[in-house]
Amino acid sequence: MSAHPWIDAYPPGTRWDAPLHPRALPEVLARAAARWPTRTALRFEGAALSYAQLDQACDRFARALTRLGVRPGSHVGLYLPNTPHYVIGFFAVLRAGGTVVNYSPLDAGPVLAHKIEDSRTDLILTLDVPELADRMRGFLDSTRLATLVLGGVEDFRPAAPTAPARHPPAADGDARCVRFADVLAAEAAAQAQDGMPRPATARPPADLQALAVLQYTGGTTGHPKGAMLTHANLSSALGQLRAMWLDGGLVAEGEERFLVVLPLFHIYSLVANMLFGLSVGAELTLHQRFDTPSAANAIEHERITVFFGVPTLFVALATHEAVTHRHLRSLKLCNSGGAPLSQESYRRFVDKARCRLLEGWGMTETCGLGTLSTGFGEHAIGSAGVPVAHADVVFLDTQTGREVPPGEKGELCIRGPNVMAGYWQRPDETAQSFHGDGYLRTGDVGYMTAQGLVYLVDRTKDMMICGGFNVYPRHIEEAIYQHPAVEEVIVIGLPDAYRGQTPKAFVKLKAGAAPLSLDELRAFLRERLGRHEMPTALELREALPKTPVGKLSKKELHAEVAAAATAAAAAG
Repeated sequence: MSAHPWIDAYPPGTRWDAPLHPRALPEVLARAAARWPTRTALRFEGAALSYAQLDQACDRFARALTRLGVRPGSHVGLYLPNTPHYVIGFFAVLRAGGTVVNYSPLDAGPVLAHKIEDSRTDLILTLDVPELADRMRGFLDSTRLATLVLGGVEDFRPAAPTAPARHPPAADGDARCVRFADVLAAEAAAQAQDGMPRPATARPPADLQALAVLQYTGGTTGHPKGAMLTHANLSSALGQLRAMWLDGGLVAEGEERFLVVLPLFHIYSLVANMLFGLSVGAELTLHQRFDTPSAANAIEHERITVFFGVPTLFVALATHEAVTHRHLRSLKLCNSGGAPLSQESYRRFVDKARCRLLEGWGMTETCGLGTLSTGFGEHAIGSAGVPVAHADVVFLDTQTGREVPPGEKGELCIRGPNVMAGYWQRPDETAQSFHGDGYLRTGDVGYMTAQGLVYLVDRTKDMMICGGFNVYPRHIEEAIYQHPAVEEVIVIGLPDAYRGQTPKAFVKLKAGAAPLSLDELRAFLRERLGRHEMPTALELREALPKTPVGKLSKKELHAEVAAAATAAAAAG
């Protein structure tokens, strides 16, 4: 078997060894602003910022951050939905020499407090809305957090405050809280008065291994751990996307319109939407959350050409009644990540939109990127595609650690310039996460075909052992998705005194569908699953739990099962 059997699947013009041009991340915006100064970079709730205006706002905020104490090595938090503040804050922090720490607005209080202390965050940029600002104000007294910069959704409207202030006033009388619009205005006034030079828009090449982003992910101890992503890591991931999608002819520079609904604080959206989108001179339309009618309306009326999502979003766009009479034909490139897309969901969306719907796999530790389908030739539904440029992928036996042959299941391990530098302040976990010559152990179970196509079947921690057989919930879910009444499904393993574990299906039915019984489901699955894979329990729900990016989440269901088992043991 060739060391890189997937290369033949690349589209013409795409090379596995394509130059990636790693660079300091501020150069991404600086280059785009120099090339497309008047083109719209961001659209948000009726407002628009050109590339030149965005670049200028990033420079001003970088100077403001310096005045607020940000220095090389400082860690600055972004606690934001999809608003222009995020994009400006991201590049400004890096231009000031700092490191971005992403915070999810959906995180629980204890998780936020842990991240603030663990990451050593002293300043956070957020929105002055109760659900965000009020929570962060509480951390000013209980954690190391020292400064809050409060943005407002009105900051980018024509009536935004512009009165200059040499020293920005505190927000709400608290000197630890300042307003985003005020600090920008103060910097504009300061520059006009004393001719302060612009800060450097890029870090020198020697600093490419400097930490650019701390991106938190789940930890084995129950606490999130920060993946250390360098300028070299993230710019290499950007180069990998450009090699696959730009060199492959799927997008054109200076022509695309992206609809950005995936949260930018998530690595997938940060790299694919923001960094890649800006690098090709795209117009990014920011939505603070996904709403099916709003998304469909934007696609139709704003002539959106590129949309990145997760499976649940493509299901919604294909099946929601509000989309029935909408035209999605302006779309030319869509990509689904976060979880495998069922064959039925794929077909429904493609039949509706008539555009390329690609799939890919990545994780926080790989800058959200690892494999992609190429859009070249017939699409292999359900495949995560092929390894991207400069990425090496192998599959290892989960018991012996030896590489398995094509077609045999094992744990996906990846090596490449986009793989993280390690976990922040966790050398032991970093060491345990790597195998052999720099391969990251991902915890994802799958296989590679002789042609280099990657298929993922589950997570190692999700795999069930039922009566001695390895059973993968994803395989069961794929079969259940074929039932015409099923809209969404999650399968987890329940403790079983005899078999060890047994599968239970949690199902959300389509609107108007008749109730579904376990016997009816098992009868439907009889020709699709082995007896050892057959669900032994079924629960219908109005909604299934999801992650912040809309990916179906098993964590909450596992917690329910564990709590029920504990309660039953106590009662017994």
